[in-house]
Amino acid sequence: MKRTLKQSTGRSPKGAATEHDGARARSLKLWVVLARAYAAVERQVDADIARHGLTTMEFGILEALHHKGPLLLGEIQRKVLVTSGGITYLVDRLVSKGLVRREDCPSDRRARYAVLTPTGEALIRRIFPEHAAVIARALSGLTAAEQTEATALLRRLGLAAAAAPGE
Repeated sequence: MKRTLKQSTGRSPKGAATEHDGARARSLKLWVVLARAYAAVERQVDADIARHGLTTMEFGILEALHHKGPLLLGEIQRKVLVTSGGITYLVDRLVSKGLVRREDCPSDRRARYAVLTPTGEALIRRIFPEHAAVIARALSGLTAAEQTEATALLRRLGLAAAAAPGE
């Protein structure tokens, strides 16, 4: 059977877009819109955190310790998505600010816990509700139902992207 130009190249003879081109364009548009939306929300979140003299990653560590209690440095690393060297640096900064202290792990001499100091606990208790309100305002362009739907869709997108083979 003779193949047509459209069958072999995915384009019709006059260069008209195919379904494949439409899917790519849709994917690229989604990526741009998603990136811009994230950047807009991130600017508001970062500005809120910075007014307390913290970086986003430092705040993330304080928040994790506030909600989960003392954590091994490796656990914090996985929760805030930072490298092992990065977590050491960030915890060192929080220790120097008097917000976190390290404690030895009784069952593993190589492991160390990060624990909020009373000053760190007081800070995160004070600023977290304000921070949550900033995020709520930044996301208020969607209704509660839309936020729930977006959460489910983005979770599904993230899981599928994580499972996709790399090229």
